[in-house]
Amino acid sequence: MVSDTLARLAGRLAAVFFAAAGLALPVGSMAAEPPAELLAALQRGGYALLVRHAQTEPGIGDPPGMRLDDCGTQRNLSAAGREQARAIGAAVRSRAIPVAAVRSSQWCRCLDTARLAFGGFAPVDAWPALNSFFDDRSAEAGRTRELRAALAAVPGTANVVWVTHQVNITALTGVVPAPGEIVVVRKAADGVTVAGRWTP
Repeated sequence: MVSDTLARLAGRLAAVFFAAAGLALPVGSMAAEPPAELLAALQRGGYALLVRHAQTEPGIGDPPGMRLDDCGTQRNLSAAGREQARAIGAAVRSRAIPVAAVRSSQWCRCLDTARLAFGGFAPVDAWPALNSFFDDRSAEAGRTRELRAALAAVPGTANVVWVTHQVNITALTGVVPAPGEIVVVRKAADGVTVAGRWTP
């Protein structure tokens, strides 16, 4: 019992360290099974699944001269990240979690994560509100406000998936997610409620 608790704590601390450092967390280093209460809630629906894009090539941010219309100018998913994205989709599908809509940042690493993980659930729509503001903090307030407003439209019998970046998720929730981690949220009277976290 104590050893299980220590193992879970070590996994969480590792996720925080890797996420804060901008590093990729090794695939399979955290438990794949979501808490039972969180899984039951997801199977009922009514939540937004905020997914940080999967593992990328080394680096932080994007190279100088990055363009949204040219993936070759961006930091993209690594081979491990592509595998991780597929595993995320398989984990959601195998647990019968309903997904009504999938939206993604316009960055290629997010679009690729969304298509590899959730392309079989619904069409992937690029949504500028999910775009990174890592290099433009002036955009933070407006994008976070738009995400909060959109939570009110989440259907009660299914979930929506929003694939985005660490800075966006942290601004909305206060959580610093690892690559590929899912932060489950819903609208609350005072803003946003974090229902749980899951790294498939």
